[in-house]
Amino acid sequence: MPEVVKKAPKLKGITGDGAELKLDSLKGQWVVVYFYPKDSTPGCTTEAKDFRDLYADFRKRHAEIIGVSRDSTKSHANFAAKQELPFPLISDTDETWCQAFDVIHEKVLYGKRHMGVVRSTFLIDPDGRLVQEWRNVKVSGHAQAVLDTIPAK
Repeated sequence: MPEVVKKAPKLKGITGDGAELKLDSLKGQWVVVYFYPKDSTPGCTTEAKDFRDLYADFRKRHAEIIGVSRDSTKSHANFAAKQELPFPLISDTDETWCQAFDVIHEKVLYGKRHMGVVRSTFLIDPDGRLVQEWRNVKVSGHAQAVLDTIPAK
């Protein structure tokens, strides 16, 4: 599990548009990395739209947003286009990002246990240090709470 005020892991991934994104290439700005279970599901769609609607405010605070799930790049491309998302979505089909941030845990859905992505968000400062984490996120008001954590310029 990543510890707060530690260096963020060095990761790279493929976005919905097929581009490679290296997490450490975003050094010098705030980075919000949010993990969600699945594209186009109600909670995940609401969360993505909340981050989308506040994106201009995040950018004013020199912050980038990255969404991460285990969906394919094609699924991400469709989801991002349909929801008009201005930020990249990383396809983590091999669970490299999920494991680095320790977001895969046992969950119960309709009485059945399975391993799944626990909705979580991490804030990385401009120096590349993990400075805040939110686990078992409730969607309502979450994007605003993350924004409020980033100092205004």
